Amino acid sequence: MNNTQKINYLLDSKKTFKNFVEGNSNKLALITSHSIAENLGKSTHNPSLIYGPSGCGKTHLINAIGEYCKENYPQKRVQYINSRQFKMLYTDAVFQNSMNDFINSYQSIDVLIVDDIQEWKHSPKTLDAFCCIFNHMIRNDKQMVLASNCPPVKLQGIDERLIERFASGVIVEMKKPDEQLCIDILKFKCQNEDLKIPADVIEFVAKTSNGSVCALEGVANSLMATSLALKQKIDIRMAEQIIQSIHS
Repeated sequence: MNNTQKINYLLDSKKTFKNFVEGNSNKLALITSHSIAENLGKSTHNPSLIYGPSGCGKTHLINAIGEYCKENYPQKRVQYINSRQFKMLYTDAVFQNSMNDFINSYQSIDVLIVDDIQEWKHSPKTLDAFCCIFNHMIRNDKQMVLASNCPPVKLQGIDERLIERFASGVIVEMKKPDEQLCIDILKFKCQNEDLKIPADVIEFVAKTSNGSVCALEGVANSLMATSLALKQKIDIRMAEQIIQSIHS
């Protein structure tokens, strides 16, 4: 496949560095991600693994790396995939007896971004296939970007030799957003999507989000939808009802 041909990147174009809100919990990861994107394939940044709890913004950040590469290195092939998608495609290749094509297609990629690698626990065959791709890319200075909910040493059900390879580059942690970052994320969302959420409601939602960016966005979207449907102004009472319905 010619590198200039149109490629299905599978990236989320809405998740970029420009709309990633920086805070104490993610500052180091953000700086490191910029460095990864600007120094593709360098041994100090390859492979790169970003880890942290669900909802902390890992998927946004690794997508941002991909979007940066797409924009600044148009000659390179960039691919984002989550672990479940990869496993499904691997299984299809096994049934179709097309494993060589499957491996070769990934080895032709210049920047491979894989999300939620902890999902591969107890999947040795999938990991064997990925290991072939991983080794080829590292040997050829192609960039590997991985994301997980835990550091490599805590990845259960994955061969120790592969864990060592995952840990051979740069590893950076992301933590749950603190209350101030949750407020900043909601304010940024309101500003960029023209959402009219009062300041006291923003603070209330930030306090009850349990440090999850996904939860923040879900409540904000539900507030706007409820407000439009009922033709009512958004207030704390409405926020309480929505949060209660989500957690009930």
